[in-house]
Amino acid sequence: MASTSSSTLGLPKLHSLNKLTNKIPCSTFLRKKHVPWNTSKPNSIISVSCCLVDGSSVEAVKPASDKVKVETCTWNWKGYSIRYQYAGDTGPAMVLVHGFGANSDHWRKNIPVLAESHRVYSIDLIGYGYSDKPNPRELGDSPFYTFETWGSQLNDFCKDVVKDEAFFICNSIGGLVGLQAAVADPSICKGIMLLNISLRMLHITKQPWFGRPLIRSFQNLLRNTPVGKFFFQTVATRESVRNILCQCYHDTTQVTEELVDSILRPGLEPGAADVFLEFICYSDGPLPEELLPQVKCPVLVVWGDKDPWEPIELGRAYGNFDSVEDFVALPGVGHCPQDEAPHLVNPLIESFAARHATMKI
Repeated sequence: MASTSSSTLGLPKLHSLNKLTNKIPCSTFLRKKHVPWNTSKPNSIISVSCCLVDGSSVEAVKPASDKVKVETCTWNWKGYSIRYQYAGDTGPAMVLVHGFGANSDHWRKNIPVLAESHRVYSIDLIGYGYSDKPNPRELGDSPFYTFETWGSQLNDFCKDVVKDEAFFICNSIGGLVGLQAAVADPSICKGIMLLNISLRMLHITKQPWFGRPLIRSFQNLLRNTPVGKFFFQTVATRESVRNILCQCYHDTTQVTEELVDSILRPGLEPGAADVFLEFICYSDGPLPEELLPQVKCPVLVVWGDKDPWEPIELGRAYGNFDSVEDFVALPGVGHCPQDEAPHLVNPLIESFAARHATMKI
């Protein structure tokens, strides 16, 4: 779902939208490559892009077969119970990685369709969904809920459960998780699709120097005083969750009661407040522009152009990295394209996987 940049979850905008290109060294930019799209396939990127550019309608994606059954399972990771969903028994493997405050149910419109020709896994990152939520204060002085932790979880999941190389399909902060995992162990990831990846505008290096004391004080207030729990209680209500989703979904008709429930219910579980407060105070760790130059596998960046939290104007700079084969804009779509516009995203995922399925890592 949401990332912690900008006004996520009702947080005030504590940053100015400086140009992302000012934050990225010029030496990391390389000339754009021309990708040989397969125009013979109706679900290829070029056909979707053409439909988007000329404004004509996109051919509806066929509904998932009734034979596709989505299984819900648990996996023991370092003594913690991790929930994941699985469907499909043939084709390349792909792991779907959710964003901040979300869980594997955020891919419910994608799993059955993709599973017709892929082995599809959707995981609840530790601390989210119905996975365990250990109290970070009981795990030592070092931060626990970090991209390094989640990247390690993702790689171990592929080794223990998927038992194969896999494509990582990631939304929001899940994009940082996928990139971190791919950098940590390049032998696992065959390719990464980044859907509105978090810009991490509250990262310490992106905060204006004069605003850093205020931001740090605000984070300490939330994390170390009862104000934080009170703030979480105001956010973890049906009305608040619906309002937040209506901010980040451009097509608010897609904000259904089913969606609200899928986000709210796990957020009411014991430990959820501690995870929430820990992560919104996490201003360190890697940035996309630091990880992209290190990635060895192909990357496709997809961006809903109506995202109010991660502006596409800043995200376009990611398309210039050598690892990124293309940048695809989705007109009229917000922060969570996989759920708001699955008819656009599912064909992109299928086409991306088809192009690189036979690639040797």
